[in-house]
Amino acid sequence: MSVGVLAHLFGKLPYKELATNIGEYGFDHVQLALWKGIDDYDFSKPGLLTPNFAQKIGDAFNKNGVSISVLACYLHLFERDEKVRRENLERFKELIRHAKFMGAPMVAAEVGKPDGKVEASDWKTLVQSIEELTEEAEKWGVYLGIEAANGHLIGTAPELKQLLDEVPSSNIGVVLDPGNLMDEQNFNHQDQVIEEAFSLLGNRIIAAHAKDRKWNGKTLDVLPAGQGTMNYEKYLQLLEQYKPFAPIIMEECKKEELLDSKTFIENIQYKLRN
Repeated sequence: MSVGVLAHLFGKLPYKELATNIGEYGFDHVQLALWKGIDDYDFSKPGLLTPNFAQKIGDAFNKNGVSISVLACYLHLFERDEKVRRENLERFKELIRHAKFMGAPMVAAEVGKPDGKVEASDWKTLVQSIEELTEEAEKWGVYLGIEAANGHLIGTAPELKQLLDEVPSSNIGVVLDPGNLMDEQNFNHQDQVIEEAFSLLGNRIIAAHAKDRKWNGKTLDVLPAGQGTMNYEKYLQLLEQYKPFAPIIMEECKKEELLDSKTFIENIQYKLRN
């Protein structure tokens, strides 16, 4: 399990500069969200990306010793406005079609947060979207990575397991982030939350995220890995057990915190292996 980083934690930059900066920090892989990390190309609507430019992005990162382990897509997948949903799906499918030119084996996403009260049709719409994206992923030999996150329509491990059961494609994988599964109600039982996630989803994990959580007496803070009280030994021990070579991507860090968090994770990995 190597430790990578969200590319846009380095800011929104020209792609060559972004790749150089990440390589200089010593990271060998990233999760790249094109329109959050790159500012010298227009990603505002579908149809603008080309295989040639996608390959140039991949080449720039490879030149700096960095692979793109995850191509990220921050789009709402059960949008009630059908015109907006169609555009979101076309943008997502464009990433799927171009992922291989950047060397990325997966395109990953959270599914989106409900706008107000959840309607019965929201789940049906989500399933339809995932089915359509999965069909595209199967054509191009790319994984569709789905991440459960509190507040989203898929906010728990059982909800993500339900989606996997309803859309039984081997091209769907799980991006696991235990920190996203914790809230004020279950944080005192975090070990059970982590164990449930691996029990239900462990064999489908294709990537993992690393952030930390800490109860401050009123709310549950989100922190860089190593600055909170999440049980990282349990998390990484189970990740080592289920998916020992899954890429780990750090989140929620400022640039000056990145190397400390990376070292924190790597020290636990070393302890578990020796």
